[in-house]
Amino acid sequence: MIKRALVSVSNKTGVEELCRELIELGVEIVSTGGTAKRLHEAGIAVRSIDDLTGFPEMMDGRVKTLHPKVHGGILAVRDNKKHMAAVKEHGIELIDLVVVNLYPFEDKPGIENIDIGGPAMVRSAAKNYEHVGVVVDPQDYPTVLDELKRSKGLSQETRYYLMQKAFAHTGYYDSMIANYMNRTKAFTEELSFGYRKVASLRYGENPHQAAAYYAEPLSDVSSIVRTETLQGKQLSYNNIMDADAALKIVLEFDEPAATVIKHTNPCGTAIAEDITAAFTKAFEADAKSAFGGVIGLNRTCTKAIAEYLSKVFVEIVLAPDFEDDAVAIFAAKPNVRLLKLGTLKPPEPVWETRKILGGTLVQEMDTKHIIEKDLTVVTDQKPTKQQLPDLLFAWAVCKHVKSNAIVVAKNGVTLGIGAGQMSRIDSVDIALTKAGAAAKGAVLASDAFFPFRDSVEAIAKAGVAAIIQPGGSVRDADVIIAANELKIPMVFTGFRAFWH
Repeated sequence: MIKRALVSVSNKTGVEELCRELIELGVEIVSTGGTAKRLHEAGIAVRSIDDLTGFPEMMDGRVKTLHPKVHGGILAVRDNKKHMAAVKEHGIELIDLVVVNLYPFEDKPGIENIDIGGPAMVRSAAKNYEHVGVVVDPQDYPTVLDELKRSKGLSQETRYYLMQKAFAHTGYYDSMIANYMNRTKAFTEELSFGYRKVASLRYGENPHQAAAYYAEPLSDVSSIVRTETLQGKQLSYNNIMDADAALKIVLEFDEPAATVIKHTNPCGTAIAEDITAAFTKAFEADAKSAFGGVIGLNRTCTKAIAEYLSKVFVEIVLAPDFEDDAVAIFAAKPNVRLLKLGTLKPPEPVWETRKILGGTLVQEMDTKHIIEKDLTVVTDQKPTKQQLPDLLFAWAVCKHVKSNAIVVAKNGVTLGIGAGQMSRIDSVDIALTKAGAAAKGAVLASDAFFPFRDSVEAIAKAGVAAIIQPGGSVRDADVIIAANELKIPMVFTGFRAFWH
């Protein structure tokens, strides 16, 4: 039976209704600081924590609930005779329900917003879940009240559910603080990441896999989790993966840029003087593969783009904004998801993780941008002034293609993309086949070095006019000799761009 509840919440949603109903059920309400004041002003009978402990709040509220009469009342095991004897000896009053949520560090990070007493009470109540209920989420208030009305107490199943949620809540909170304070960005000996659930998904990558997606706190970079959905069905797991891939590509460019994504790889990407031209070039770079794709734009989606897409099937259009006329046109195709990004903010070097069996890999995100001065010309012939921008463009796209990755491009448009092959020459062949006759006079990017001269020979045979690659092979000299023999200028970036 629940006779006494300690209520101390930062998120005061529903707290007045909760406490009124608890009082009607005969539960005494003990509260702290701002919560007690809010309840008192609402005309709800509330007992102050000072009265329970016989000790005043102090140090600007830093010390309120860190007291044996609070934690003893929460942690006492009711069927342990020694515990109950200590309760009696020290005049401790039992606390049967703890309703606590924590200072909103996520909204206002800083030392004074680090909650101490709250997590301590939550953890104490969660540890003693066999005897105490702990509620950290206002969405659970109705469940708790319904059960109390029926049985005057909480079932083992409910208390266990609340305990799991409580430990997840404090774990998330602590990891958020730890990552905020880790200004050195060093690989610490112990590492945790906290994420807040955005939504459950219908399923994962395949229908037999359960899935949900989560937002990273304290991040203000452009992100799919912070988009505004203007129309369309709920995003699927694969939709989110593809939309994220599209966003990462268009964030590479200051110029108007567009990309079409399938299975996280670009079918076509282009830059141009205006976004409509960039989109048209990107889509038509491989219109067959673009069927059912995800469209990414780094400028406002125009009416002309919407008119073009009204005649084809795509899953998502992602853009900083949409013209009103564009939204009106898309309304005729309600299944197309329109995602509004708002002002774009490229990512800084931050962590990215990859789950493996029994562990997690952590690395800095590859945000390296190659510019002309980073390039080393390693051949007798130098790239022309017209080829250099295309080389840099092809490289920027190549970073976002699954390794082994090859990109053929010309005039700011991809012509052929070879992705994910185990042999680099196979990726070369795919990219050149996709490009066809358009490869003549184009440039080619490779995300890693060429291990043999065979790739250069195939590239020359197709008429490609310049190559960009990282270099670093033990056979670099052989590859350079081949390029010189075939009179193809080649530059090294000095940086590899694997993506697995």
